[in-house]
Amino acid sequence: MSVSEADVLAAMSKVMDPELHVDLVKAGMVKDVRVSGDTAKLKIELTTPACPMKGKIQADAEAALKAVPGLKSFDIEWGAQVRAAGGAMPTGGLLPKVKNIILVGAGKGGVGKSTVALNLATALAQHGAKVGLLDADFYGPSVPLMTGLADKKPVSPDGKSLDPLVAHGIKVMSIGFLVEADQALIWRGPMLHGALMQLVRDVNWGELDYLVLDLPPGTGDVALSLSQSIRAAGAVLVTTPQDVALADVVRAKQMFDKVHIPVLGIVENMSQFVCPNCSHVTPIFNHGGGRKAAEMFGIPFLGEVPLDLKVRVSGDSGVPVVVGHKDSPEAKAFLEVARNVAGRVSAQGAKGIPLPVVQAR
Repeated sequence: MSVSEADVLAAMSKVMDPELHVDLVKAGMVKDVRVSGDTAKLKIELTTPACPMKGKIQADAEAALKAVPGLKSFDIEWGAQVRAAGGAMPTGGLLPKVKNIILVGAGKGGVGKSTVALNLATALAQHGAKVGLLDADFYGPSVPLMTGLADKKPVSPDGKSLDPLVAHGIKVMSIGFLVEADQALIWRGPMLHGALMQLVRDVNWGELDYLVLDLPPGTGDVALSLSQSIRAAGAVLVTTPQDVALADVVRAKQMFDKVHIPVLGIVENMSQFVCPNCSHVTPIFNHGGGRKAAEMFGIPFLGEVPLDLKVRVSGDSGVPVVVGHKDSPEAKAFLEVARNVAGRVSAQGAKGIPLPVVQAR
């Protein structure tokens, strides 16, 4: 019995992407199908190199091909092409070469939001994506220190725009690079908004799959104006497990709802302390509150990151834990969060809902 390309495509049309809830053929993920006798070759192009469901997709695809009558062997090449959430990228708006903007926010300070933003960006890059990180926390820009770039300054090739700095495989920009470390920013809302838009508009970000924005804590002027001024794929909310932190998540969620930015999910940081000597687990700030909040809102729970000294030390030394301690539980937790965030961004894009685009001004 001869096998045709149509037979292979028919088999692949029975394989569903669990995140997108559509079959691989309809999603345009099956490429370059070639059949020679009883052998087939094809490429499956995932919607992100950080695909959280690759293992299941691979197992289902192989099972479907094994069931094709007459097909004795097959070779699947795997690739990834990140797609822009909300359809095609705009040509006249801000950041036209950035496919997806991910906001990282929190209803209050002190929950490790910047640590999550940095390790999320770095983990996405480790998965193979092109990533940038914009430190939009003007009141406490910590990204320069946490990336090891505190003594560096960005350069302007044309006197009009800035080249971002690069660290740990990601492009980085922060107001902290442009002001003295001991200088307090006593700016009103319009000044903050104008400066922030400059960092968005006048930085040569180039082509990126993801630009992660570390927002200021709370629901003040900067977070609100930024949320209304860019085309964001979604927001990641960071919390710690205790009830007082979760109450602030409610306000942050309500803010994003009001500006029509989808919340991708919740990350529970400082989830539990694991003793490095005896491995005893202590829920210092309680445990499970982030998952409970996600269930309450009906949004995904993206993962929990343990409380560990190496995360703080890594941040202070300028080497994110996903780089300096790749095999640690904390690094593995951040890598899982990155996969889940990437999966949610892909799912958001598959809905085909156009995201608002604000023209540069």
